Amino acid sequence: MATTDIIDTLAGIKPGSALDGIRARRLQARENAQKSYLSLFEPIDAGNVSLLERAAVAAFVTGLHGESTVATFYREKLATTAGGAALLEAIDAEIARGKTFGPYGSFPAGPLSVENTAGLIYRVSAASKSSLGTRLVAALEHAHLLVFRPRDAASADMKALLAAGWSNTGIVTFSQLVAFLSFQVRVVSGLRTLAAANA
Repeated sequence: MATTDIIDTLAGIKPGSALDGIRARRLQARENAQKSYLSLFEPIDAGNVSLLERAAVAAFVTGLHGESTVATFYREKLATTAGGAALLEAIDAEIARGKTFGPYGSFPAGPLSVENTAGLIYRVSAASKSSLGTRLVAALEHAHLLVFRPRDAASADMKALLAAGWSNTGIVTFSQLVAFLSFQVRVVSGLRTLAAANA
């Protein structure tokens, strides 16, 4: 099990530093973020989502976000997870194909529909499908939806995951993982910006 705080590590926070003091003011939030990381990436029982799937999704999602420190960490995690090195080329290719700007998508007809924005409808390339397998193909496509087009999410998207072999429990874990990564990327980016401003 990891003993060092993952956000502190990724943000380069040293014990006793000003940023360490800032994080210490929200001790419960700090501890809960670390517990979330451990439960998602170092679980006692991986259950319905394998460690390999968790690492692959994490490498993809953080690669899409473009926060290099976090993306590098999860790419290395994938590389050192059993079976992960074989997926690196496909994950890298899919990050390159999936990179875009968001959020975008369509609201139901009404006053918010003036904010509708068109954007990439991402699908895994045919070249990567054999390397990734059915479950990861569905997972990457759904993760891209959650990151860039959350307003477009519909029951058909859940059905696609179920059809690919994901269980209801696995979908919940997977969704929590994507949400946590988006949170973590933003916190780390904010802390590194603060550190640079006070350097």
